[in-house]
Amino acid sequence: MYQKEQDLFADLISIVTRLRGPEGCLWDRKQTLSTMAANIVEEAQEVQEAAEKCDHNNLCEELGDVLMDILITIEIAREKGLFDYQLVLQEAKAKFIRRHPHVFGDTQVNSAEEALSVWQKMKQLEREDRK
Repeated sequence: MYQKEQDLFADLISIVTRLRGPEGCLWDRKQTLSTMAANIVEEAQEVQEAAEKCDHNNLCEELGDVLMDILITIEIAREKGLFDYQLVLQEAKAKFIRRHPHVFGDTQVNSAEEALSVWQKMKQLEREDRK
């Protein structure tokens, strides 16, 4: 299941690595964690605009732009020895499961609002645990 998507995701990582490599794109190689954070915010705003306009073609394109910016940001962090793709994916997976005990555990909810409340409660508990 999802083998094509897995292959495409691996291809995207290879492309980003090449873009940031010695023979890559000068603009991509110049980017920093800070500049990429600003790019992600800008692209996210474009995602919001496309979604609000129900412009699904543009939405698809803008989501791709956000994904590219995220992957470039991870690549920059990997180059700096901060973290890598695997760690980001592992952390995201753990967070998705942890924040959805009503799906992956025994917590019961009866509405979308209750599900959101559980998400927020789990997020708050995570913040408290980090202190």
